[in-house]
Amino acid sequence: MQVGFGMTTVDFLATVDGFPNPDDKVRTTSFKVQGGGNAGNAITCAARLGLKPKLISKVADDAQGRDILNELQADGVDTSFIVVSKGGSSTFSYVLIDNKTKTRTSIYTPGEPPMTPDDLSQSTLLSAFDEARLVYFDGMSTETALFVAQEAARNNIPILVEAESPREGLDELLRLADFAVCSARFPQAWTQAPSIPSALVSMLLRLPNIKFVIVTLGEDGCLMLERNADEDADREERDAESFVEFLYKGKDDSLTVPTCISSVVTKLKGKGIGTLCGRFFIGTAEKIPDSELVDTTGAGDAFIGAIIYAICTNMAPEKMLPFAAQVVSFPKAMFELVKMH
Repeated sequence: MQVGFGMTTVDFLATVDGFPNPDDKVRTTSFKVQGGGNAGNAITCAARLGLKPKLISKVADDAQGRDILNELQADGVDTSFIVVSKGGSSTFSYVLIDNKTKTRTSIYTPGEPPMTPDDLSQSTLLSAFDEARLVYFDGMSTETALFVAQEAARNNIPILVEAESPREGLDELLRLADFAVCSARFPQAWTQAPSIPSALVSMLLRLPNIKFVIVTLGEDGCLMLERNADEDADREERDAESFVEFLYKGKDDSLTVPTCISSVVTKLKGKGIGTLCGRFFIGTAEKIPDSELVDTTGAGDAFIGAIIYAICTNMAPEKMLPFAAQVVSFPKAMFELVKMH
């Protein structure tokens, strides 16, 4: 059993041939309305991969809220712990998808009233956590997320935290985490380290509870650092940045399928940061011809859904990273099977 906490929305998805300039008027090439939100997407992906997750979130008793609940339930997500407020409005987003660059821009409108710790009693949380193997937080609603995470930690349930950008309360949430998945910009923004490899070293030094941290890099795949408890004083120190550069030389650019390049356990040094024993893993992304590309809406959430599945099925990193990349990059016909809300 897995539990997710965070945002679930209705997304209004408009696809255009190119992102408009200010004051432009453009015509959509397609339009659809579907559920969204980081937590909603990731937990839906986990459900479609075969898990039986629960979601803690909040919607209003409006038409959009009912649509959100119906979609989640249809995908096998347990919605009995979603708070439904009387009155107010459910969260929604306008998402503009650029068909030329395969990117998307999201304009997010938070729901009212927001979720607060008062919405969740301890008995409700204990019921939600029954038989839970992992609790995932999307990094939103940090005050309530911290309240939920503290209860999960008291019950010794592993915690996965998503970190998109620094925000109030996220530091405290990360301190409770066992695993973290970050956007490409987060590690350096949070640590002020000169490079992503040294930033990952800094994160594990600052967050001693975390077993591994992954940074997603879009079409360049991902980079993962796993902590190792073996602090051998005689082990040779290697600069984290140059060590990862060396690892990348082993990447086979002729391969189109996702792969994983792993290092041996190494004493890694971040300049002016400190040292840590661990292993780096480079996860490559699947190479997809431009003609087969779909938009990236929900891709990062699909990646996290796959990581949730991998953690709960005890996948080794060497298998986990290619698996997650494949979930993200399914061909369009297959993608519908694990299409995020």
